[in-house]
Amino acid sequence: MTENLEPHQDDRDTRSALTPEEQSKLLGFSELLFFAYRDFTGDPDAILQVLGFGRAHHRVLHFVTRQPGLRVADLLELLKITKQSLGRVLRQLVDTGYIRQEAGSQDRRERRLFPTESGEDLARRLSAPQLVRFANALEAAGPKAEIVVMRFLEAMANAEDRPQMAEMVSNEVNTLKSSARPGRKRRDDGTPSDLKASRERAG
Repeated sequence: MTENLEPHQDDRDTRSALTPEEQSKLLGFSELLFFAYRDFTGDPDAILQVLGFGRAHHRVLHFVTRQPGLRVADLLELLKITKQSLGRVLRQLVDTGYIRQEAGSQDRRERRLFPTESGEDLARRLSAPQLVRFANALEAAGPKAEIVVMRFLEAMANAEDRPQMAEMVSNEVNTLKSSARPGRKRRDDGTPSDLKASRERAG
């Protein structure tokens, strides 16, 4: 697979305007992101290694479990990998009984992917330590961390990919995004005032 080594246009424009001090600070952030990603993805590695799988298997299983019936074509676009690379990983997951394939109901040429019961169980085992790490990190970061982290992660992705991201992430995250839109009065803890009122009515 040939990678595009050219930086994103926005990245070039921003980098050229940075002072040496700003560049040093941002390099520090990039290093923090590296270590966070290393440990976040490293948590399930022991489970994957026992099965003879790698992180590519985890990514495929994650999105198929989150979106049962996902088309192979959509998974290719989502992961931005070659058909050959996906085919090898997918074949292993199917052969070991974690994913099953079905022809599309409308178009029989389509291949739809579904997790098996074993696949759902494995996906839960792989995500469990990652969810604990995320929960602990958000708690340590403070009461407004969820909104800040959401905005940061979304902004780190290319703008053209964000609509697809919005379709993929959970409803809870999209609800959080809607509640964080400008113009809505918020309490000090980051909770929109209309949510506070609804909770008080429910109580």
